[in-house]
Amino acid sequence: MTFDNVIGQQEAKERLRKLVEENRVPHAMLFTGPRGAGKLALAIAFASYLLNPKDNPNYANAKAMLDNYEHPDLHFTYPTIKLPSMSTDYKPVSDDFAHEWHSLITKSPYITAAQWIAEIGDDKKRAIITAGESEALIHKLSIKSSQGRYKVSIIWLPELMNLECANKILKLLEEPPQGTVFLMVSEEPEKLLETIRSRTQRFDVKRIADEDICKALIEQRGLSDDDAHRISRIAHGSWNEALQTIDAGNEERQFLDLFETLMRLCYMRKVKDLKRWAEACSALGRDKQRRMIAYFQRQIRENFIYNFHNPELNYQTQQEAGFSRNFARFINEANVIGINDLFQRAYRDIGQNANAKIVFYDIALKMIVLLLSK
Repeated sequence: MTFDNVIGQQEAKERLRKLVEENRVPHAMLFTGPRGAGKLALAIAFASYLLNPKDNPNYANAKAMLDNYEHPDLHFTYPTIKLPSMSTDYKPVSDDFAHEWHSLITKSPYITAAQWIAEIGDDKKRAIITAGESEALIHKLSIKSSQGRYKVSIIWLPELMNLECANKILKLLEEPPQGTVFLMVSEEPEKLLETIRSRTQRFDVKRIADEDICKALIEQRGLSDDDAHRISRIAHGSWNEALQTIDAGNEERQFLDLFETLMRLCYMRKVKDLKRWAEACSALGRDKQRRMIAYFQRQIRENFIYNFHNPELNYQTQQEAGFSRNFARFINEANVIGINDLFQRAYRDIGQNANAKIVFYDIALKMIVLLLSK
């Protein structure tokens, strides 16, 4: 993993390189910024830059180890869970899940906490960084660097350290082993102990530029220029959001079909067909029903904005924009708030286990009146 593998973030890369060139690398850094901006990817690339400079006589060998995340002076710490096979007094450590971690970041260092929990297999348990991990890290960092350079400890989601672990890590930060650099990658730095934050140099990462996401979608995912442009704008600077938009394509196409059907049947006032539409929606799981309603709300907003005839204000796929060309004129100042409120109430009611058939049929009947408002 090198800076070349990090999507966009040219300014951040130059700032990190400059720290090394000017010999100003702090012993502890806290990477913060928007979700999906590539903080972990930047931290790993920076670690590689520290551990394997261009003048390293063993550059090729070190690069191979770093590319496989197997360099002996690079240590990862991340949240873990207690498995049923572990004893009650055992404190899980990162090495217990090294295989799963290696498998996940080898695919991509752009990962989320939800993806990690899914990888280790139990989304019902709360993942934390235990005191056992801090003890294991102390032992690892006490060993002399194998390459005679830095030792780098990347701590992902340090805000999930329990108090005992946080206090031990604090002591490490106060008295760091020689040649050790700590790179903490946090989504919620405000949850860290103030004493830990005060002993790190904060490194703020900005959202990824739309044009950089667009370029990566074309080069890495093979998307067309038009699709890449649309998705990059929808992603709002997050590579994870861009990928989720691609992965959610099939579901959102289904939602678009249901949205189009609802609006067409309401316009034609086909009450019996709308009842069948409501029954079809009620057959979906509740989580999916709520995602669908949220999608409907977004489409109402996009169709309202469509009437301003400024493509840069719209965040739609090609299929969505195709429907909006004829439908958008029906969403106006007279009904846009009422329709949004209707969907908002439905979202709440579904979350409170209301009868889905009644909720969706109610949407359909009220939409007939709202859609024809002038």
